[in-house]
Amino acid sequence: MNRRHCTWLFLAPFLLPLAAGVGCRPPLVLQPPSRDDEGVTRLFDGQTLDGWRLVDQFDFQEHGRVEVLEGALVLHRGSPGTGVVYTGEVPRVNFQLTLQASRREGSDFFCGLTFPVADSHCTLVVGGWGGTAVGLSNIDGMSAIENETTSSIEFRPGQWYDIRVLVTDRRLAAWVGDEQIADLEVTDRRFSIWWEQEPLRPLGIATWYTTGAVRNLQLQRLAAE
Repeated sequence: MNRRHCTWLFLAPFLLPLAAGVGCRPPLVLQPPSRDDEGVTRLFDGQTLDGWRLVDQFDFQEHGRVEVLEGALVLHRGSPGTGVVYTGEVPRVNFQLTLQASRREGSDFFCGLTFPVADSHCTLVVGGWGGTAVGLSNIDGMSAIENETTSSIEFRPGQWYDIRVLVTDRRLAAWVGDEQIADLEVTDRRFSIWWEQEPLRPLGIATWYTTGAVRNLQLQRLAAE
């Protein structure tokens, strides 16, 4: 991304070449998501793209194809990005997001989850910068590879990874698999996203030069701390 150029120059010797791909825009039919009796909203029904809108702005203009395959929402490689945004109501605080994500091909992030944090937004990057970097972008102006949430995970193609994000009025926490990569007090912290990710607000998922898949997306509203 444009705001990452200085960091990418530093990391260039460690990154694999990235190839671009262009897809077509599928028709989307938008309907309210289903809701169960426990206050957990299923954001993706595993069969259709209902409740999701394809992003085609900024760096998503040459997006890849988005489709539902075997119960998963698949975002094919774009040039550079492919993304979808949720069209339903999303709380700003006191919620938990859970999903599973898998890299199908490519070597950049296969799940970029943008979500609200009170009056701001943040993005959980999974598998970026050569394929292993995990972290939150941005915290106090620092990206996912230069703040206290930065970690490295070797992701296996085709394997599903559990992802969980917890946002309360005092805390932001995130897990990838069994590893907790963030546990932050939100007071006096500044959260932001790159301008390229703005079309994904308030809740969206993106891939970068990579084909990724997500499934079992759920949002649970929580009581205030």
